[in-house]
Amino acid sequence: MKNELKILGISTQNPGSSTGQHWFSGGKLFESFSPVDGKRIALVTGSSRKDYEQVVNSATDAFRTWRLIPAPKRGEIIRQLGDRLRQLKPALGKLVSYEMGKSYQEGMGEVQEMIDICDFALGLSRQLYGNTIHSERPGHRMYEQYHPLGIVGIITAFNFPVAVWAWNIALALVCGNTVIWKPSEKTPLCAIACQKLLAEILYRNGLPEGISSLVIGDKEIGEWLSADVRIGLISATGSTRMGKEVAVTVAQRLGKTLLELGGNNAIIVTPEADLKMTVIGAVFGAVGTAGQRCTSTRRLIIHESIYEKVKKLLTEAYDQLKIGNPLDTNNHVGPLIDKAAVNSYLDALDKIETQGGQLLIKGKVLEGDGYESGCYVQPVIAEVENHYDIVQHETFAPILYLIKYQGDISQAIDLQNGVAQGLSSAVMTNNLREAELFLSAAGSDCGIANVNIGTSGAEIGGAFGGEKDTGGGRESGSDAWKAYMRRQTNTINYSTDLPLAQGIKFDL
Repeated sequence: MKNELKILGISTQNPGSSTGQHWFSGGKLFESFSPVDGKRIALVTGSSRKDYEQVVNSATDAFRTWRLIPAPKRGEIIRQLGDRLRQLKPALGKLVSYEMGKSYQEGMGEVQEMIDICDFALGLSRQLYGNTIHSERPGHRMYEQYHPLGIVGIITAFNFPVAVWAWNIALALVCGNTVIWKPSEKTPLCAIACQKLLAEILYRNGLPEGISSLVIGDKEIGEWLSADVRIGLISATGSTRMGKEVAVTVAQRLGKTLLELGGNNAIIVTPEADLKMTVIGAVFGAVGTAGQRCTSTRRLIIHESIYEKVKKLLTEAYDQLKIGNPLDTNNHVGPLIDKAAVNSYLDALDKIETQGGQLLIKGKVLEGDGYESGCYVQPVIAEVENHYDIVQHETFAPILYLIKYQGDISQAIDLQNGVAQGLSSAVMTNNLREAELFLSAAGSDCGIANVNIGTSGAEIGGAFGGEKDTGGGRESGSDAWKAYMRRQTNTINYSTDLPLAQGIKFDL
């Protein structure tokens, strides 16, 4: 890992001492521990209140310059970021895997998401379109245009320590905003690596360093950002609890939020499903990133006629899972992020049995050679009812709930929708009518609804986000860029008269 940090230009002795960083002078100390082996990677100094004020002032000043640069020129900066990420993909992917604990393949995939969104944003920089509207008044023209908001505050979670930042910063910068990023304090080196890459590109192009800034800290810094009237938009990714706190604080100042919160995602398996595809999608969705994706598959809603067969296939597949060092590509499942996550996992197992569920594959914390960090756990399969309290809540761990349904797919859809969250969903079926019903207004109530693929692994071309307790935000593709801008309606009078709308007369 020392070689990768060197390639990324990070010193573990003082990782915050690079050009353009204001956040390292006097805040709390944060230790970055790898869940892979339990070793401390680095000691990072967080941002003090003085540092925070300096960052906001710098971002405010930079916005005055950045907003006037033509959008295609702003896109050129994002193009350069994408090219640099292509060069450093193996090193950054390995750092993501080591600091967060996801498999090396997933770490590389996360960096590829960053590259993809840079490509998307580059094209978007020439397509920030508005509408032309016919006026009811002669000699008048109406149109709509979009302007940048100002400063965008980004709050990200540990499970995607670099990709979610890229989703936001690529669009926010192309739209003309400046950005302040508060990453998870559990993955600070990934954040420092990304910020350093972009800071160097801005420096080489003679642009203000305040266009992109980083503030490292805990919940307190998130509260500063949320309450700050100078921040035009808060884009926050994390738990529903955190999102509700952010939403209340920002709403009190009538600010804007983009919230990507919890998921409780289900796959419906109908009698006409391809079971081979079902098992692949369900297992990857449940154990990928050790169940720590917001789109992880939590529930498998299976028709009673095939329930026992699916259960058998799943348990056989779980017997083949290899758990261990995520940098070893032979392993399927890495560690949870830390001991707190392990405790949450163990607590969930107790509640499953207390509330009446049955553990088909019992969970445990793995011990012995290769598991010294204490963060490796056994992926679990449990038979439950959808109404159990533990099933209604998201547990960030590799726990898959099997739920039986009877009758037609409408009953399964009711179970699928019968939770507070509404992020991702899927149905496995070769029946066109079932598929179309699932995608209709009477179907899934989630922001993402898939047919014959799992709940995780969204592409950047579509808008990403969910409904209900997931927050309602949309990031990444489609027209998600509009969240980072303010809309303005313009009317131009090119006549020699001044007629009023609605035919009102006002003669002088």
